Amino acid sequence: MTDTTSNQMWGGRFAAGPDAIMEAINASIGFDQRMAAQDIAGSRAHAAMLAATGVITDSDAKAIREGLLTVLSEIEAGDFTFSTALEDIHMNVEARLKEIIGEPAGRLHTGRSRNDQVATDFKLWVRDQLDAAESGLLALISALLSQAEAGADWVMPGFTHLQTAQPVTWGHHMMAYVEMFGRDLSRVRDARARMNESPLGAAALAGTSFPIDRDMTAKALGFDRPAANSLDAVSDRDFALEFLSTASICAMHLSRFAEELVIWSSAQFRFVTLSDRFSTGSSIMPQKKNPDAAELIRAKVGRIFGANTALMMVMKGLPLTYSKDMQEDKEQVFDAADNWMLALAAMEGMVRDMTANRDSLAAAAGSGFSTATDLADWLVRVLGLPFRDAHHVTGTLVARAESRGCDLPDLSLAEMQEVHGDITQDVYSVLGVENSINSRTSYGGTAPVQVRAQVQRWKDILG
Repeated sequence: MTDTTSNQMWGGRFAAGPDAIMEAINASIGFDQRMAAQDIAGSRAHAAMLAATGVITDSDAKAIREGLLTVLSEIEAGDFTFSTALEDIHMNVEARLKEIIGEPAGRLHTGRSRNDQVATDFKLWVRDQLDAAESGLLALISALLSQAEAGADWVMPGFTHLQTAQPVTWGHHMMAYVEMFGRDLSRVRDARARMNESPLGAAALAGTSFPIDRDMTAKALGFDRPAANSLDAVSDRDFALEFLSTASICAMHLSRFAEELVIWSSAQFRFVTLSDRFSTGSSIMPQKKNPDAAELIRAKVGRIFGANTALMMVMKGLPLTYSKDMQEDKEQVFDAADNWMLALAAMEGMVRDMTANRDSLAAAAGSGFSTATDLADWLVRVLGLPFRDAHHVTGTLVARAESRGCDLPDLSLAEMQEVHGDITQDVYSVLGVENSINSRTSYGGTAPVQVRAQVQRWKDILG
């Protein structure tokens, strides 16, 4: 059998048989080059520590530091040639460092392994993404607060089962998302605090016999402390899983809001008008204005959920400590991070730009017998009826109004008294939409006074 025939067994993509296959499956430089800045930061901290503890000379540490800065500048300028044969970002950087400074480069890896190196790089990268997510969430919450404050007393229908339920305010609806994204913000901050332990110095899995100072490198890299167990330090990917879990929950919230924006911006609802910056037209129908940004945000959740599930599957059966399976962690996280940040930015832009159509909101707020619950509450509060009896009376009145093709406030007092003789003219005071929302003054309710209080509470929280 010739080499050509043999190669065909591996597929036409590979020209050199099994060696090419192994290089292709083993190399990660195609994606982990994104961690170049983190890798160089970790190496600089490690070299400084090695000099401070007397493991390497100050002159070697200086050469390493300056050489690493040169490598970083080449990468940032796009002048660095990445090699698949060198497998990953760590070996690519070290090989180039050796070309620049010679022998001292070989001393950089003293007291560490690629196992603790990659865990450190990845943690630093994920930590940066959590910081970016925090900024994105703060911007989105700020945009929602602006919408809530402007429309604190604008009436709109509240829904259950996507059916008109009770009148609420636009501000109250916006504040519901503030609470949701506020929980996402707290999860981001919790995840960051929990993951902020340095793996560097755990070496391959058992620590090192060199007199390293792990507290020094942890502090230099902004970690709170070094990880306490070398076995766990190199095999832990909880920080990546927690990042993906947090991203998944937030993406689900973004998707729910995006779904509402798609519905609200339709010709059937006309609750909001999205700006041209976040809409597109139709190639054939000139009247169309499509909420494409919202639809794409709604779709992003699938990729982020998928990344979370994929990494869970990678990690679920691995014994301690490091296994090559864990090379499959980064692409999932990178893709999820890219799409999460994009979705946050797009949603923040849509919320800042969108216009709530107050007249359409108000017209819809009074439809669908939305004040029926207020009528039932009045029967309980004023006439002393048990709520179940009040519920039955109200249901009868709704059926009567529906048969007449009118709303509850359009029924005459005589018609109402035919159902329950003790109803008085005062009942009409609770049947107006404005009266309804103003009466909901319980903490967390939809009354404008409560909405404004919640807006101020969040402003105080965010400073």
